Amino acid sequence: MPMQRQCKIVQNSRLNPYAVSMVLEVGEMVPGTGQFLHIKCGDGQLLRRPISICDWQEGLLRIVFEVRGEGTAWLAERRRGEYLDVLGPLGHGFETNAKGRYLLVGGGIGIPPLLGCARNASGNCTAVLGFRSGDRAMLLGEFASCCASVRVASDDGSMGVRGFVDQVAREILETDRDFTAVLACGPRPMLKSVAQLAREFGVPCKVSMEERMGCGVGACLVCACDMADGTRKHVCKDGPVFDAEEVDWDA
Repeated sequence: MPMQRQCKIVQNSRLNPYAVSMVLEVGEMVPGTGQFLHIKCGDGQLLRRPISICDWQEGLLRIVFEVRGEGTAWLAERRRGEYLDVLGPLGHGFETNAKGRYLLVGGGIGIPPLLGCARNASGNCTAVLGFRSGDRAMLLGEFASCCASVRVASDDGSMGVRGFVDQVAREILETDRDFTAVLACGPRPMLKSVAQLAREFGVPCKVSMEERMGCGVGACLVCACDMADGTRKHVCKDGPVFDAEEVDWDA
């Protein structure tokens, strides 16, 4: 159940020149994989910032985000012992279980929420992680510690194979399609390609959509997303995770 509370920062560190890892004391807040927090980022920012939940343990929750504007720049400068105004956990996330075998496909800042999925699946995941370049890589060791296999791709070839995650995912599915589901998070063009790939190989696919948000609870229309049946749903309330077949990828 969502709640608003003041959460104490217990750790704040850089994963690379662009990404920040932050651990918060959240009390009885219990998230699910793929949910997010809506965080107030300074008095001068009218709108909260939606940040995906990366991982958690009892009483503690970890977020990972990139600095992309004034709000996230303010958030990155917070120090251990300070408090944040947090609303969450919000949205509908991925449904995973310890006996499932998942192909995790993440791109850029879409990678962190998949770590919680990997930990929940007890070593039964194969992860395909994509970065613009090697200097943006993050969480590789943590994925390796809880996945059966980790493959890396980069746009410029500076780490792993040169190319995109859907190319690597295709190589995997061509020899092994015995997955409970493909779970994907990243930019919309990447999600569209992965959704088409999963359909081709007959594997269920869930995608976590990235959209700009206003309220975070479905009261505004900022994050409306077109569905294949002609309806529109809110990414914040109805998602961010959808069945790939639900989404109108050509809208």
